[in-house]
Amino acid sequence: MRHREQRIGIFIDVQNLYHSAKNLYQSRINYQELMKSLVGERKLIRALGYVVKSESQNEDLTGEASFFDALEKAGIDLRMKDLQVYPGGMKKADWDVGMAIDAVRMADSLDVVILVTGDGDFVPLVEYLKWGRGKLVEVAGFGRTTSSKLREATDLYIDLKEIPRILLRTRASRRSR
Repeated sequence: MRHREQRIGIFIDVQNLYHSAKNLYQSRINYQELMKSLVGERKLIRALGYVVKSESQNEDLTGEASFFDALEKAGIDLRMKDLQVYPGGMKKADWDVGMAIDAVRMADSLDVVILVTGDGDFVPLVEYLKWGRGKLVEVAGFGRTTSSKLREATDLYIDLKEIPRILLRTRASRRSR
């Protein structure tokens, strides 16, 4: 299914990936390895990562900045938005629509669209790209948190847990062993 001439675009739901790695495996993602594995010998047209900036100045903004730098060093262009806080305290940090619009907008320049997420809300996007635009769609996510409907809809599902060196243990998880 993969071949050298394929033009690919990668769309990374960074919040989904970050929280899955942290909560399931007490780890961080090695974005260099992620990109190397997803691209392979194919032609990367663009990789976009969707991130939400911290809401307050009290949080570790230097850590956030270095995290964003690591994403960019891995070849990922960042799309950022601020965390929305509603009256009453409800918080929202959602990039689903932006990610879908970007994938549709870029589809004509791509042979393969790779969504890095486990979110089942992307099933209609996968179906549209496959059946409406004739694109191959791959989904990469952690098997334990990826929607079964999303896995079924895609042309190829990649369980990130199976990629060597993708998980980097955090200090806390190393201490607890």
